[in-house]
Amino acid sequence: MAARGEVRARPKPMSTNSAVAAAVKDLDVDVVSAYPITPQTTVVEKIAEYIANGELEAEMIHVESEHSALSAALAAAATGARAFTATASQGLALMHEILHIVSGLRVPLVMSIAMRALSAPISIWNDHSDLMNARDSGWVIYFVHTAQEAYDTILQAYRVAEDPEVLLPVMVAYDGFVMSHTVEPVVTVGRENALSYAPKRPFPYKLDPDNPVTMGTLAGPEWYYEFKYQQVQAMAKALEKAREADREFERRFGRGYGVMECFMCEGAEALVMATSSYATTLKAILPEMWRQGFKVGLLRLRLYRPFPIREFTEYTSNASSLVVVDRSISFGAPYQGPLASEVASVKVKEGLDFNLVSVVAGIGQRKMEEEDFKALVRLAWEARSRKYPETIFYGVRE
Repeated sequence: MAARGEVRARPKPMSTNSAVAAAVKDLDVDVVSAYPITPQTTVVEKIAEYIANGELEAEMIHVESEHSALSAALAAAATGARAFTATASQGLALMHEILHIVSGLRVPLVMSIAMRALSAPISIWNDHSDLMNARDSGWVIYFVHTAQEAYDTILQAYRVAEDPEVLLPVMVAYDGFVMSHTVEPVVTVGRENALSYAPKRPFPYKLDPDNPVTMGTLAGPEWYYEFKYQQVQAMAKALEKAREADREFERRFGRGYGVMECFMCEGAEALVMATSSYATTLKAILPEMWRQGFKVGLLRLRLYRPFPIREFTEYTSNASSLVVVDRSISFGAPYQGPLASEVASVKVKEGLDFNLVSVVAGIGQRKMEEEDFKALVRLAWEARSRKYPETIFYGVRE
């Protein structure tokens, strides 16, 4: 039986990049700024196809760099247009200056990230170093683990970003190549339903020649701190708005994700925390591991910024151990997995008692096969009674 409010539709074969583009079309985005970078390029190519076919009435701006792509999206959103862009890797790094300007100006645009390793040496393959490099830029950040979730989360992202109590930009991140170019069945909801769920809201501080305003002017020591604290408050509001957006999405369309997912957690004595495609693989192997006696659950982080401390505390309160799998390196940090470092701070803040294990894996898309994920599950099980004070660099050749 279909869930209440579920939109019945036949699934379509789509890559995650195509699913993102379909969401942009259904949301009737007004302005798309585009610069190609592997493995993001097919997102904006598909949107350009929709525009050329008359399926989306939008302005496509072809720019000379990713720095310009985000600058153009910022300017469009500042006039009240619904704006979108997409990037990856060095492109996201080149945007770094503008990331802070967008969030500081409280401009509600959305950007998808097909996560990819940063140079040097040059790598066009997947890891999370690009996204983690931007984690403190003041953006709301989602990780998604299927093409369907990517489509759904772009819809949720605009609802959260444009909420007048939030007004912050949002990133929706997924694994480059592993997800961006993998085809899965995706159910879309269509423009009428998408706009009913996430209607365009007027930007209250927009640039308007008839009502001139100044944006991004100089702020001295007397006021700059207060502007930054307003971002702190907006990010705190974004957490509850994200919860509400997901609940309403499930009510309307029959699919919900929460801000954090705990898979096979009932009766679990240990947990593995993962994101994106690693979470999908762990879901596939955990039933077999339980049959072998390893009572280990998956803690999937979906909303990364703001971090869902309440859900994290609820899910980990009865766990004896937690393995946190990172696909980027926080060089020189006490735990060199950036997620593990944050989990360590929450563990202390909330007085949690599990043994924490920091694992770095898959850097530069180093191959991780089924047996490797089973090894991580066995590690979580062993960590119930054993502490690992150092970060484990899984799969590296020393």
